[in-house]
Amino acid sequence: MNEAAQILITNLNLIKHPEGGYFAEIYRSTDMIIKEHLPERFNKSKVFSTAIYFLLTNDDFSSFHKLKADEIWHFYSGSSLILYEIDKDSILHKSVLNNDMSENTTFTKVVKAGNWLAAEVTHKDSYSLVGCTVSPGFEFDDFELAKREELISLHPLHRNIIEKLTRISIE
Repeated sequence: MNEAAQILITNLNLIKHPEGGYFAEIYRSTDMIIKEHLPERFNKSKVFSTAIYFLLTNDDFSSFHKLKADEIWHFYSGSSLILYEIDKDSILHKSVLNNDMSENTTFTKVVKAGNWLAAEVTHKDSYSLVGCTVSPGFEFDDFELAKREELISLHPLHRNIIEKLTRISIE
């Protein structure tokens, strides 16, 4: 692992995330939205918003997953990060996050609720440190990690990227 990534993992108290990479929650609102005021897809009251640090190294990836809430990715440091998003119409979107402001890159990306998302670092022996803000706030029961064969059956045109960015699980 890259030395700079290891320093960040230690200094930011990051732990392994089920989708891949490392994270630490840095904000959780104390204000709540009651269930009756939320869309039906939510099964309980939620905090207004949550935020995490998320670090991904080039020898790992963020496996395809989806959330019930919108998520905003903010680039902080390291090499470029590629986000792959499959929307409800089965269209694959590719976004590059970095801070060099080159053509076709951005500092932030909004991922709409219900879209499948995966990510990978672009450069060898590197990392990407980002922040992720979720509103209404993130809870693990609003998180779904993709099952490879199920996701391929839903989006067969994207088989190659799905196979690359999902993990084989034994269930």
